[in-house]
Amino acid sequence: MSSSGVAQKGILANRVAVVTGSTDGIGLAIARRLAQDGAHVVVSSRKQQNVDRAVAMLQGEGLSVTGTVCHVGKAEDRERLVAKALEHSGSVDFLVCNAGVNPLVGSTLGASEKVWDKLWSKQQKQSTKRLTLCPLPPRIGQPEDCAGLVSFLCSSDASYISGENIAVAGFSSRL
Repeated sequence: MSSSGVAQKGILANRVAVVTGSTDGIGLAIARRLAQDGAHVVVSSRKQQNVDRAVAMLQGEGLSVTGTVCHVGKAEDRERLVAKALEHSGSVDFLVCNAGVNPLVGSTLGASEKVWDKLWSKQQKQSTKRLTLCPLPPRIGQPEDCAGLVSFLCSSDASYISGENIAVAGFSSRL
């Protein structure tokens, strides 16, 4: 049941999804799609204003969403996040974590602007080259391109899939 007491419909009906880092970008797109597919979604961010904005936006779209502040590096924040999910269900059915678009840049490099600019320039050149090899109409990927795959993998339709690497890249890619 959703928080409004109305039975949910969709491939993720009557499930609760906890999506960290879900107030912008890929995380927000995933949260939206999971809610559209019937899950009650708990969004989170390290800043209350971001949580409030995302919850208001998604609830404004008629989606079953709540949120809480959570810095996943803090045990008490993680506990609060799980408690929020448990308010809507006896258990948490699945957990989706969005650690960030490029953790290499933030954690390993601790990058100065020069390093970031150099890396970004290299990524742009590689992306442009890949687009010319792509059998699909060339375009830059959008956050929503990941959301459908995540929803599928969270559904019972993917119950016999295990140990796979799936690249959402717009071209054939083997990891």
